[in-house]
Amino acid sequence: MKLYNIPEDPKTLIFDIDGTLYTSSEFVQEQIDVQIRHWADLKGMTHEDARKKIADFRKKYASENDGKKISLGNVFLNFGVDIDTSIQWRIELLKPENYLEPNRQLKETLEAAARKYNLICVTNNPVAAARKTLRVLGIDEILPQIIGLDTCRKSKPAREILELALERTGSKACQCISIGDRHDIDLALPLEMGMGGVLVSGAEEVIEFLETL
Repeated sequence: MKLYNIPEDPKTLIFDIDGTLYTSSEFVQEQIDVQIRHWADLKGMTHEDARKKIADFRKKYASENDGKKISLGNVFLNFGVDIDTSIQWRIELLKPENYLEPNRQLKETLEAAARKYNLICVTNNPVAAARKTLRVLGIDEILPQIIGLDTCRKSKPAREILELALERTGSKACQCISIGDRHDIDLALPLEMGMGGVLVSGAEEVIEFLETL
């Protein structure tokens, strides 16, 4: 866990979901790979060729953008897969119930946090897919607010997504903490906008951080 510019009196906690509110590298990877396999099948490519095309594009993007990462949704845009198609794929293909289970400790910790702070999720998955993940984890009722890929038709990092999170929670950037597992995708822009940030490796570190607030 790594902390960045944590405000003295935070009002709002902005959570990424995948890789943040659960610890399952298998499901994180499957979310990416199932879409690549589906794209490959539609294009008549082998799965390995499709994986290589995506990996090569990401490598080229990073080399041209100071090492920054790019979300899968934005990669697919460059291969002609529009946002609406990405949304539909994710709703149909992602199966969190095959990988995750309820996390009682996370639920209790989030319930305590919800009594003190505004909680909102910001994810690159569509709202329906994200809601399904939260439901499997047993925390969907604690996190009713989700901004997803289908909300703004944009993938993180995008300023419009964070501005909407501020609007929905009635918060200023300096009152918010963004919590996620990827610095480039989840934290870099929030920090630039004046938020605090917490880089975590999964649910255990989310719990650890929340218990210190």
